[in-house]
Amino acid sequence: MKTYSIVLLPGDGIGPEVTQEAVATLDAVAAAHDFQFKYTEEPVGGAALDAHNDPLPDAVLEQCLQANAVLLGAVGGAKWDHLTGALRPESGLLKLRKALGAFANLRPVMVPDALAEASPLRAEAVRGTDLLVVRELTGGIYFGEPRARETLPDGRESAYNTMIYQTDEIERVARVAFDWAGKRHRRVTSVDKANVLVVSQLWRDTVQKVHDQAFADIDLEHMYVDNAAMQLVLNPRQFDVIVTGNLFGDILSDAAATLGGSLGLLPSASVGGPVGLFEPVHGSAPDIAGQGKANPVAAILSAAMLLDFLDEPQAAQAIRHGVDAALDAGARTADLCRSGHRRVSTQEMGEEIRRHLKFAGAADRP
Repeated sequence: MKTYSIVLLPGDGIGPEVTQEAVATLDAVAAAHDFQFKYTEEPVGGAALDAHNDPLPDAVLEQCLQANAVLLGAVGGAKWDHLTGALRPESGLLKLRKALGAFANLRPVMVPDALAEASPLRAEAVRGTDLLVVRELTGGIYFGEPRARETLPDGRESAYNTMIYQTDEIERVARVAFDWAGKRHRRVTSVDKANVLVVSQLWRDTVQKVHDQAFADIDLEHMYVDNAAMQLVLNPRQFDVIVTGNLFGDILSDAAATLGGSLGLLPSASVGGPVGLFEPVHGSAPDIAGQGKANPVAAILSAAMLLDFLDEPQAAQAIRHGVDAALDAGARTADLCRSGHRRVSTQEMGEEIRRHLKFAGAADRP
């Protein structure tokens, strides 16, 4: 039987709870599709700081580099907010993405009919939304040098970061976006701030060049980030694939995540190297950790993206259909529960999804 090696990094807060449901769902579809998983569980973020005084110990990173894929829960929390620099829990995640060569972050956002009423926007504005944010993940202002916080001679404090991109970094993530558009609705919106930032002028020129040379059959438009943010609110259905840099992608994908009513719905994949990293977009939510309130859907859908990465599309689609069916049946965790819904715990939501896995057959999605 085919066996895949998976490193589990449950992390902090609600991370262990939602990861547990994702793993149970992976095992359920594996049993039905004639493969299996070998799991190695390791600490990351605050959990690793508590155990090893390091948010990503070298031994854990080595395990990740040797695996077929990595499934992560969440990192961070108020307990570690006083830490700075390389000791912050989030620095372990940045280090992991960099080491894996995961330069492209894929964040699909869909608003099916069952969730349209949960949106903070008008249901008719978001119903049918089906977009994919492709965010450059290992460059830009989050990694640019120099960066510093310092005290000036006159006693004032100063701080600065550097937003920097090379053409090859832009080219490779643009190709990912155009490739995905070719599998979807053949439209790419490249988001930048070229009217102000020189680095965005390079971004725009490079994306256009990649398009003209290799993807002329894909529709391409350029949009300033402030307009893109507004358009996501006014008419999210206009978008197919959005490609943008690290900072803008971070903000826009989190904003898009709320279209369905909760961050607990949004999965992500960080790809580009031989080992993919899969994680829900939501944070660690320590205020509800251990209470059975967390929404496991994002983690479970991240597991579906992991299966796509491993070239197990039927198993991935079984999970997506299970999620859709559970939501259609009215099951909701606390973040989404409204009048007329059936409120369930984290574990119960996972069980509800797994009850519907056998009814695979919904249309493929990224």
